[in-house]
Amino acid sequence: MFFWFVATAIWSVWFVFRDPKFDYRLVAVAALAPDALDGLRGSIGPMHSVVTSIAVLFAIMLMTAGRKPIRQRLLAIPIGLFIHLIFDGAFANADTFWWPLTGVELSKNPLPSIERGALNWLLETVGLLGCAVAWRFFSLGDKPRRDIFLKTGSLSR
Repeated sequence: MFFWFVATAIWSVWFVFRDPKFDYRLVAVAALAPDALDGLRGSIGPMHSVVTSIAVLFAIMLMTAGRKPIRQRLLAIPIGLFIHLIFDGAFANADTFWWPLTGVELSKNPLPSIERGALNWLLETVGLLGCAVAWRFFSLGDKPRRDIFLKTGSLSR
């Protein structure tokens, strides 16, 4: 799953914040991170826990106290992690979603992206369509706008 998480992360943040200074690159990468990192162990793991996302948010808030510009940029990471949990349906597995509060043993279940099977084709198609719409909506075909996005992560209408 790639386009599904990229599109849902970008569009979710755009509809909620509409902040052209937000780093949409970082939120998209963070939305991909849980499957990438838990995929290394071959099954669902700590990155699919809301506790992990909260811990990352807490750590960023502590590390960036008094440094607003870097805080604003780094907050895209926990937001992307939370978005992944929502659009992956991670909350459907309470033991994993609340890990380690429900026990420290890690699940041996496959990633939700693997368990969904053929439904992934539909979700990826929707995600690809969402990315194509974003490309046009944010005028990323225009080289200067695309360069700004690639350099800063900024998207504007």
